Parts: sequence; structure tokens; C-alpha cells
Amino acid sequence: MTQTIPAPPVPPGPGELDRLAEITGRLATTINTVIEGKPEVVRTAITVLLAEGHLLVEDVPGVGKTMLAKTLARSLDCTMRRIQFTPDLLPSDITGVSIFNPDHRAFEFRAGAVFANVVVGDEINRASPKAQSALLEAMEERQVTVDGETYALPEPFIIMATQNPIEMEGTYPLPEAQRDRFMARVSVGYPSRESEVAMLENHGAVSPLDDVRAVTDADGVRSMITTVRRVYAAPAVRQYVVDLAEATRRDPAIRLGASPRAALHLLRAARARAALAGRDHVLPDDVQALVHPVLAHRILLSGEGHIEQLTPAAVLSRLVSTVRVPAPR
Repeated sequence: MTQTIPAPPVPPGPGELDRLAEITGRLATTINTVIEGKPEVVRTAITVLLAEGHLLVEDVPGVGKTMLAKTLARSLDCTMRRIQFTPDLLPSDITGVSIFNPDHRAFEFRAGAVFANVVVGDEINRASPKAQSALLEAMEERQVTVDGETYALPEPFIIMATQNPIEMEGTYPLPEAQRDRFMARVSVGYPSRESEVAMLENHGAVSPLDDVRAVTDADGVRSMITTVRRVYAAPAVRQYVVDLAEATRRDPAIRLGASPRAALHLLRAARARAALAGRDHVLPDDVQALVHPVLAHRILLSGEGHIEQLTPAAVLSRLVSTVRVPAPR
């Protein structure tokens, strides 16, 4: 029997890309009014949203991690829930629990905080590994299973989690399986002198979130995600993504390289970046620009890498410079 090969999706037209650019432009402007002087961080957050991923924001306290997540959530007219991760947080607080209803003489499911379009997980690494693992199924399969019953999560669905550096008091390191489910990790960093002065002037008396207004709704996000899915990635570009992932697995300075899921996330994010740039096709430049935020938090250095005092970012920069880039046609 002959197997039918499905036709490739039709790339998005100029009208669809213009509509996406108009909405994401207003979204970026809204977030940039709250998060001063961090346009690249904001761009990465929007890229992850359009690529159907989850974002991990890591940095020291007080630099705007939670503010970034809450601003993105308020900029979208979608359901939003916030989870404060603490050592006593239970998995059922996240996923939900079945409760016996004496009136109906049956168990009823009470949905947990993960049932929302945008879930803000604050200080995710302050909860125990048991509580953290409650997110694994939700992040990968966009569903939760409680007492043998499976419940689908709403679409779109994105988790924006913040975490403090693991050297700080009261933190647990994220398991490798959970880090691998975050499409990208960004660091907000301290603002520039000018941005911090502007922040004190604009936000000193009122909360910057008070003036945030939604620029699109769940249907609008779903439409943009559909557009991004149809962005064309040539076979040479897909091979380039695989070559980069394989290079991390062969490098002696790396003990744990990029997984196949990481390669898939890298390509999805590259599609979203191309769409944000108004293109219906992915360039190697899109892939290279996302190597650090998508791969750096997933790889673990070997003993040799630690002896050489390398960082994941330094190793990735070296690999990007050595892996052959596909030639334009």
C-alpha cells in the first residue's frame, strides 16, 4: 500500500504577517513601558509565546522577573493564574483535586491553578522537587491527570516561571527533565542608569501594571500561533538545527547535551522569530540568535569543562562558530 505524504503547509501571506507584526508591536510597546530598557528580553518572551513554549526567567530578586511575567499576562485578554511556589506547596494545589460531593454522591474535580492560559509561577525553585514535578505533564502534554482522569488545559497555554539563582537561600535546583521543558531561559539583569532613573520617575508613585491594557485575546494569540506554524523552514535549516544539537552531545566540555526536544524548541522559536521579522521563512540567523536562550539552561558541563572554567554560554558560542552554516541558495 502506498503511503501518502502530506503536503507541506502553505507559508503565511503578507497580510497575515502584517497583522502579526501589528499585534506583537503593540504588545512589545505595552510591556516595554513597564520593563524599562530590556527590549531583547521582551522580544524573547513574545517569541516563546508565539512558539507555544514556556519561559524561565532567572535572576536575583528585585530586577523585575515577576513584573515581566505579570505584564505579559495582563497584556493578553486571557485567563491568568499566579502560583507562589513555597516549600509547603502540594502538587494538588497546582493540578487540582477530586473532592467527594455528598449531594451528588460522586467525586468532582476541582481544577488547580494550572488551568489558565497564562500561568505565572513565582520563584519556582523554592518549592520541593515533588511539587515542581506536578508541572511536567502540563508543560509537555498540555493536560493533567488526577485520579486516573485526564483533563485538557486551555489553549493557548504558557507557563512563565521565575527563579532565583540556586546559590541563594531556600532554593532547590530544577531537575533536568523540567529545565528541558522550558523553551527558553532569560535573565533580566540590572537596568541601565538611564532606565533606572526613568523607572523611579514613572513608577515611583503608582504601580506600572495599573495602566496596562490588553492588546489581544486568546483567539488572537491562537491565530498568530497558527501563522507561526506555517513559516517555512528549509531542509538545510532543519539540518543546521540538528547539527548544532549534535555538536553539544559530542563536545568533551559538555556532560549533558541538547535533547531532541531542545532541537524541536529551537526550530519552533526560530519560526516565531522569523515571523516577528516579517518573513515567511527561517534563516540560519534566526537559529543562531536563539541558541543561547534555548540551549544554555539545558546543557551540563563535564569535569573538563569545569576545570577549564567554562560557562555554557562560552561553549555554545564556540560551537556556533564551528558548525557549518548552510549556504544561501
